[in-house]
Amino acid sequence: MSKTKLYILIFAHLAFWVLNYLYITSGNITWMGFDNVSGTMPIVYSYGMFFNALLCYIQVFWLVPRFFIKHKKLAFWSYSLLFLLGITAVESYLDLYVASSFNMIYPVASFSMILFSVFIQNLGFHVLYSAFGFLYRFLFEYRKAERAKQELLKETHQTELKYLKAQLNPHFLFNGINSVYHLIGSNNTLAKDTLVQFSGLLRYQLYESSEALINLEKELDYVSQYIRLEAIRKGDDILLEHTIDYENASLKIAPLLLTPFIENAFKHISHHDEAEKNSIVIDIKESQQKIQLFVKNTTDSSIQKSTIGGVGLQNVTRRLALLYPKKHTLTITEENDCYQVNLSIDIS
Repeated sequence: MSKTKLYILIFAHLAFWVLNYLYITSGNITWMGFDNVSGTMPIVYSYGMFFNALLCYIQVFWLVPRFFIKHKKLAFWSYSLLFLLGITAVESYLDLYVASSFNMIYPVASFSMILFSVFIQNLGFHVLYSAFGFLYRFLFEYRKAERAKQELLKETHQTELKYLKAQLNPHFLFNGINSVYHLIGSNNTLAKDTLVQFSGLLRYQLYESSEALINLEKELDYVSQYIRLEAIRKGDDILLEHTIDYENASLKIAPLLLTPFIENAFKHISHHDEAEKNSIVIDIKESQQKIQLFVKNTTDSSIQKSTIGGVGLQNVTRRLALLYPKKHTLTITEENDCYQVNLSIDIS
């Protein structure tokens, strides 16, 4: 807790007790025969408020943190009862002393009955203030524990995100090198051009995407370059349709969430002799601060469906759950030799 917050808290507590005292000692309030007119109320409430505050802060600073929080319940209740009865007895004797000093007469003649009546009434107030102290410290400890839990969860998520993001670079590096390798010898000019594009994409992954959020325009430009790179690698063997459209380029989005689905489509596309049977459709739209990604690709019936996806999609699915909980929907369907992805992310 900062010093400023500590000072504010101390001031709030002092103000509570001062206003409490002023309210009781300035109004037309009577209690057990004591009143402000005779001047007895300010006297009895001076030490009475002291005892109330004492019981409250014994709970706050000692009993709750020392015993209750540490699950020493027997010691907690034993000490609480001891302080309640002891302080109530002391205050009750003081009340009777003040009453006798001002020649106050009680309707009950027996001293023991008077003491018992005063004791019970004082005990009720002391239980109230002791319970207030208990609840105050208990709620404080609960909020502190919740904050610690949230910080731990946040730290765990950040660590996991760093690990998941670190997995992307070698995965992308392997696929990019493989793409260039297949072009070397058959088309060296295209291989060089592809290598230049690949280096630009790798630079984006290593440096520009290091931020937690990045401009939507930059991310979609990266996606567009990636699609062109894959289209060069596949050449005339596939039929590719892709559109990218957005309304607000300044929106922020977590980087490298869209490409794994596109990469998966190129990786697992069918290998029919006729190019028109090997199709990929990619449609990305941003409207009203929502990103919609649609990816559809043909697959070979000979390939086991469970093999489609793999580490890349597991990775990005986990990242989506961490980065956009309850703010995204992901639907993946596999049927009729067709693999389809529908992703929606609220990036408002």
